[in-house]
Amino acid sequence: MHSAARRVAGMGETIFAEMSALAVRTGSVNLGQGFPDTDGPTSILDAASAALHGGANQYAPGIGIPALRHAIARHQQRHYAIDLDPDRQVVVTTGCTEAIAGALLGLVDPGDEVVVLEPYYDSYTAMIDFAGGVRRPVTLRAPDFRLDPAELEAAVSPRTKLILLNTPHNPTGRVLDADELAAVARVALEHDLLVVTDEVYEHLTFDGRPHVPIATLPGMAERTLTLSSAGKSWSVTGWKVGWATGPAELVAAVTAAKQWLTFTSGAPLQPAVAAALDAEAEFPARLALDLHARRDQLVAGLGEAGLTAYTPEGTYFATTDVSSLGWASGGDFCRALPERAGVVAIPSEVFYDDPDAPGAGRQLVRWAFCKKPDVIAEAVSRLAGADLTC
Repeated sequence: MHSAARRVAGMGETIFAEMSALAVRTGSVNLGQGFPDTDGPTSILDAASAALHGGANQYAPGIGIPALRHAIARHQQRHYAIDLDPDRQVVVTTGCTEAIAGALLGLVDPGDEVVVLEPYYDSYTAMIDFAGGVRRPVTLRAPDFRLDPAELEAAVSPRTKLILLNTPHNPTGRVLDADELAAVARVALEHDLLVVTDEVYEHLTFDGRPHVPIATLPGMAERTLTLSSAGKSWSVTGWKVGWATGPAELVAAVTAAKQWLTFTSGAPLQPAVAAALDAEAEFPARLALDLHARRDQLVAGLGEAGLTAYTPEGTYFATTDVSSLGWASGGDFCRALPERAGVVAIPSEVFYDDPDAPGAGRQLVRWAFCKKPDVIAEAVSRLAGADLTC
């Protein structure tokens, strides 16, 4: 009998695939997987069409077309005063997912430890495993999901190679503040660690909360690899065009790994993303204002249905604790929810090493608000009319 390699044995499908399939099968409103139900600016859709019909249909350079690499460098300078050499310090990836894969495969050796904020996006753990690394989680606990500097320090050992950061944070919606970022920088500098930071929700913050890239803190530019993408901020998640930026040697490590994954992708989409970064630079701010209203709509609706939500500071997601309804497991709640209410959400328990540990999230559920207001209204109406108790 032939069997799967150990690195994938037992992984199965992601929770996002499982719950989205459940939404389709049951006709439920999908507040699970984080993708919007409206497209980004017409101008960049037109730019993609023009590129398709203009001959941009063959292999792009492995590191990305020059126009996009230069646009990414301008984006980092314009928003954060970060100066980059677009030929050495920028690489284009197949979404931020490949940037994460390239970073971990390119920087982590077997046995190296990776400190990661928990709950975590599930591709982090998969790629740490693929690289042979050892995960060292630091838990962000409800209700405020703050980073505890003492726990961060305690997670570091002589075998630690890097800290994998995510802010604005998926799934909690936290935006790390100045004190938390300073704590990460202090630990990285004292222990000579690299920082890989996933900032895909960088423009989607609320209530005046600023996003501050950790690369802008003193001493951090030379040890930080920053990852992002166009998908979330310009509402083109299916395009899967992302990037990694930072010191040339770290970008080279990502490039060395990614050339054996996709090598290159999205040739006609790359000039369109370049246009988004420059010509539609104000779109993410407008989107954030719109999402702010939808966040408030969802949080209020969840409350009316008996599900008190932790109000997020950024991202697409709000979190609720379902233990007050008698549920010990968010997974059990989410798998029962489509039949009970015709709504799908994501159980946060899959984003923890041990969801039953003190302060962890066995009972937490993530809800997406990147949907049209009428879709959110339908979802909360269904929830309010259903029996959600265990």
